[in-house]
Amino acid sequence: MAKNKTRFTNASVEAYLAARGSEQQRADCRKLIALFRKVSRQSPRMWGPSIVGFGSYRYTYASGHSGEAPLAAFAIRGRELVIYLVPASAEHRSLLSRLGRHKMGKSCLSFKRVGDLDRSVLEKLLSGSIAKLRRRWGQHNGG
Repeated sequence: MAKNKTRFTNASVEAYLAARGSEQQRADCRKLIALFRKVSRQSPRMWGPSIVGFGSYRYTYASGHSGEAPLAAFAIRGRELVIYLVPASAEHRSLLSRLGRHKMGKSCLSFKRVGDLDRSVLEKLLSGSIAKLRRRWGQHNGG
């Protein structure tokens, strides 16, 4: 079975931000780090070469595929920032309608600036995503 490409590394979060982000993105990432720390109660760590993750959980799918992933995470993707969310409920869709300027894929919330988002709504979305993952998989703090 193939190994996951995105695994915990000992790389520096600050070095990643310095190398990847514009000045605005670095400032926004620091705001995200503060929010993610508050909600997850975990410190930021690099996952793969480009994902800043907080905490971790282990999963095993019905297919037998298993692995470890960050409980909450974000990344710089070109001119946008991306937060990885697990849609928690119908409330999730309602919250997204009040979030501000963003695009939402299946589990990727993309936006250009933190200032374009309602921070209290973002916190609720993040809390809901983390709660859903913890309910389903528990929490593992190894990574």
